[in-house]
Amino acid sequence: MKKSRNRGQTGFIGPAAFDTMGSGGVSTTMTEFRVMTSGAFAAAHQALIPQVERLTKAKVVTASTSIGTGEMSIPKRLKRGEVVDIVIVAEHVLRQLVAEGLALAEGLKIIARSSIAFAVRAGAPKPDIGSADALRRTLLQAKSIGYSASESGKYFSGELVQRLGIADEVLPKSRLIGGGERVGAVIARGEAEIGLQQVSELLPVPGIEHVTPLPPELQKISTFAAGVAASCPNPSLARTVIEFLASPRAADAIGKSSLQTP
Repeated sequence: MKKSRNRGQTGFIGPAAFDTMGSGGVSTTMTEFRVMTSGAFAAAHQALIPQVERLTKAKVVTASTSIGTGEMSIPKRLKRGEVVDIVIVAEHVLRQLVAEGLALAEGLKIIARSSIAFAVRAGAPKPDIGSADALRRTLLQAKSIGYSASESGKYFSGELVQRLGIADEVLPKSRLIGGGERVGAVIARGEAEIGLQQVSELLPVPGIEHVTPLPPELQKISTFAAGVAASCPNPSLARTVIEFLASPRAADAIGKSSLQTP
């Protein structure tokens, strides 16, 4: 039976079609395999596309490379019924999607762990953030700070600056970077003196340097997981892809993106 996918207003792809199980139970060939991923796993996802395409015998369509904000966030798009095969986001976000009926519990697997870092514009001095005291001084001295709408930004605005005792001084000069834009891109344009995001999201961005992890006593490791979207037309195939992502065969690409495997 032929079906068409609800693509939403993503701007990523043009018209496409796929086949699913026919009424007689005969499996036909999909022409697309759609993935929504948050930014932390985006570089690893891009590197793994050729292997996923060989595994699925379908063209991988990247429907999102950021958790997003507002109406274009991954949860809102799933609520609107956009058809997706797998979703890769922070584990607690994915479990919430399961609770809301937007993703399936079966097949959910942790596939990566990520740490947070600061970066500055290319040519700027390396920030001194090697200890809690040094980070406190650096943030107080910075004229402007960028942070994301995802896990690292929530940690920065909701916990880190409070632990450092500088929330009142720092938050008014800090800017939330939404709409799927990388914090590094804002730093590279000179619109923020310093910023933080997951290491794997900062490293691919041109025009920034000195990507420096938070000191160990303040570091927060985020866990990312992959799950089958409730709208997935072939959950069995999607689970096979997730098994691959969680396997040693995917570990090299994941590691090269500065993520850690589970």
